[in-house]
Amino acid sequence: MEALTMSIWTLGFLIFVALAFDFMNGFHDGANSISTIVATGALTPKQAVLFAAFFNFAALFIFQLKVAATIGKGTVDPAFVDYYVIFGALMGALAWNIITWYYGIPSSSSHALVGGLVGATVAKSMSGAPIVWSGFGKILAFILISPLVGFIIGAALMILTAWIFRKHTPHEASKWFRSGQLLAAALYSLGHGGNDAQKTIGIIWLLLITAGVSTKDVSTLPMWVVYSCYFAIAWGTYLGGWRIVKTMGSKITKLNSVSGSCASMGGAIALGLATFAGIPVSTTHTITGSIVGVGAASDVKAVRWAVTANLMVAWIVTIPASGLVAAICWYIGTKFL
Repeated sequence: MEALTMSIWTLGFLIFVALAFDFMNGFHDGANSISTIVATGALTPKQAVLFAAFFNFAALFIFQLKVAATIGKGTVDPAFVDYYVIFGALMGALAWNIITWYYGIPSSSSHALVGGLVGATVAKSMSGAPIVWSGFGKILAFILISPLVGFIIGAALMILTAWIFRKHTPHEASKWFRSGQLLAAALYSLGHGGNDAQKTIGIIWLLLITAGVSTKDVSTLPMWVVYSCYFAIAWGTYLGGWRIVKTMGSKITKLNSVSGSCASMGGAIALGLATFAGIPVSTTHTITGSIVGVGAASDVKAVRWAVTANLMVAWIVTIPASGLVAAICWYIGTKFL
């Protein structure tokens, strides 16, 4: 092991802050995977959070660390990153998550983290030179692409389901989807754990590279980092964030077992594809797009477009807002850390 380039106490503190962000990610975004099954009464809230937390952690055994690699070395140049930058990035993302959680706004923890990392790095360099535009540009593009893909898949599943069960009553159709809804939510929870836990893994990996105890080779990443990040997000999901469950499960459009299954499955498919491709997408954006797609396929007027528009505003301001807070926290960190 190479010599540390920072004190062990500073390294430990920043790892703790990173895991706190990961925990808050589960607390903040875990509602996305369970909102449909709670809204339709498939599971009680307590059952739902335990269900989602289990599959968040189980994602550890399914997905490779492609998303972690994108965050760790594909967003900003690691050569420009020091522990002040990591501190600023994490504090900016945490602050934005707490604000949006308090007001019940389903914003993206993923984009808060990316915005924080870019904002703190730019504050240090006083330029955009450290930004890896190929990776950061892809993340920006998927602010639009991921909800659009969720919308298309969710709407297509709803239309296909309506055609298959066209000769059945709604009550008869709902019987088929009670277990299917749980399967869809399980797959979505796997995608949530696989995509979002890896973002914190990527940040800690970047921190260890900065500290001189790891390299850009994924084989040098300690497994305790992987296990602790998956546990933290699962624990955060278990404790839950019910303000956001209400928004996702009922304020956008009314869901039943059929539409809830289609929404969860649409989000799960879109999220799984992105995770296997190593693209850090927003689980919030993906499931929101799928819910809107399902609602629009049933009845365009059933979608509360004003609520949806407010959510989109939050999505757009997340990266610059968290980046600004991160830049301020970076400056504070250079004075007191």
